[in-house]
Amino acid sequence: MNMRFPVNFAIAFAALAAAVPAPAQLFWSPPNLATAPVTGVEPGLGIDLPGATPDELRAALVWHLRAALNVAALQCDFEPTLLTVSNYNAAIAQHKSELAAGFATLGRYFQRTRGAGKVGQNALDQYGTRIYSSYSAVQAQKAFCQTAGSVGRDAIFASRGNLYTVAQKRLGEIRKALVSAAGDQYFTNPAYAYRATLPLMSKQCWKKDQLTDSCQNAWEKFVVERSR
Repeated sequence: MNMRFPVNFAIAFAALAAAVPAPAQLFWSPPNLATAPVTGVEPGLGIDLPGATPDELRAALVWHLRAALNVAALQCDFEPTLLTVSNYNAAIAQHKSELAAGFATLGRYFQRTRGAGKVGQNALDQYGTRIYSSYSAVQAQKAFCQTAGSVGRDAIFASRGNLYTVAQKRLGEIRKALVSAAGDQYFTNPAYAYRATLPLMSKQCWKKDQLTDSCQNAWEKFVVERSR
């Protein structure tokens, strides 16, 4: 029996694996959504705390990160290998003290800026609701889930008291994943560039529910020119 085939096949497979990126859960090569570190004042980041101190902004970054990972745990478990659920639970356990302190800091911000007592508490509750709804992913779900899985790993390995550094480094990337219909870097995603071409719908182009020859020819010509 010739035993060379399995050995040669294994060598060839190893060489192929070394020559291409390691496959990710949802992409062969995930889109590059990296951003510069954030502070909390960047437009589009969604922090939206006018007059906040650096400590208050840091607390908001931590709670935005928590919300993003929580939403990912709920929305991304269709791909269990991303570990979004276990990462979230582990991050909460690892950083419970920092999260509690951050929540207290946000509470003091709203008591200071919106009003003491129930008024400030209601403002805090409304802010929390807005945070969660802002991380809901639909068309960009794959990019969001892939990114959240990676950020979750960073969160569970961050030392206690340093979850805010993960938020500073990667919250911008999460935000970008939500609004960027990015495909695989190697194979892209043809669906993002798809454009439907409908026949002419004006009344003069239709007789007895049939497209006239002149309009049919004009439509076919348009389709050909558009595809060039």
